[in-house]
Amino acid sequence: MLQDIWILHKSGIVMFHRVFNESVSPQAFGAMMSALSTFAEQLADGGLSNFELNNKRFTIIKKQDLKFIANSLKRFNQKKINRELEKVSKKFLKLYSEKIEDYKGQIGAFTQFEEIIEDSLEDNPQQSS
Repeated sequence: MLQDIWILHKSGIVMFHRVFNESVSPQAFGAMMSALSTFAEQLADGGLSNFELNNKRFTIIKKQDLKFIANSLKRFNQKKINRELEKVSKKFLKLYSEKIEDYKGQIGAFTQFEEIIEDSLEDNPQQSS
């Protein structure tokens, strides 16, 4: 259901990502999303929770100074996407709470998380379009 996923630290550093067809570096994406989110928070209470580009929807959940961002095809129900991203965020926080507290910007420190959440991720989003 979830195609691509990024987990951003409050500093804007991408702590984890799983992306098909990477056209933008994960850290550039993280910086852009942090800026966009900060801008949205200035405009409205709560900030940005989702936005759409072409046939994709980006969903954002904020928890404990982290942003969990995933994209999916627009045809999927938004509530289901929210539940799936919520499930992913809870797993990440449960598994890595100590590492998150001591996080010093190590890129790639959470790469094994992809195996843990593989049931939430689409195998080949190109075939789902």
